[in-house]
Amino acid sequence: MPVVSMTVNGKAVSADVDIRTLLVQYLRESLRLTGTHVGCDTSQCGACVIHLDGKAVKSCTTLAVQCEGSNVLTIEGLAAPDGPLHPMQEAFRENHGLQCGFCTPGMVMAAVDMVNRKGNELDEHTIRQELDGNLCRCTGYHNIVKSIAAGAKAMKGSSQAA
Repeated sequence: MPVVSMTVNGKAVSADVDIRTLLVQYLRESLRLTGTHVGCDTSQCGACVIHLDGKAVKSCTTLAVQCEGSNVLTIEGLAAPDGPLHPMQEAFRENHGLQCGFCTPGMVMAAVDMVNRKGNELDEHTIRQELDGNLCRCTGYHNIVKSIAAGAKAMKGSSQAA
């Protein structure tokens, strides 16, 4: 088995990994970072979204060996462990952007990427279009859209922008 080394949430990690191991499996099973969820295994639901070298990707269709030398950010690394929530996480909390919470980590990670790519002034149409590929089975998306718009504004000038 090849040894794979990467940086996950700012920490260097290395492990023997079967070449068929998905990144989501490696994160959840080897590193015990269970905030990244497995919802469909087909890249349709978005519960597994993480940032790979600064871009949102679905970790259920990314092999761990593809991440050799990469920088991975999961929901656990978005905010400092002893600090305040990331502005997007806080916006989801303040605007009731979750119900069961299963899709929330992937939604938050996708939302941060959306802001990084599209800027801090996001309209409802853009948010809804960009969320294509992130499914929530509990809500009607109204509060998720509201949360992302608020989080985008809160990220402007924040030291935790991403």
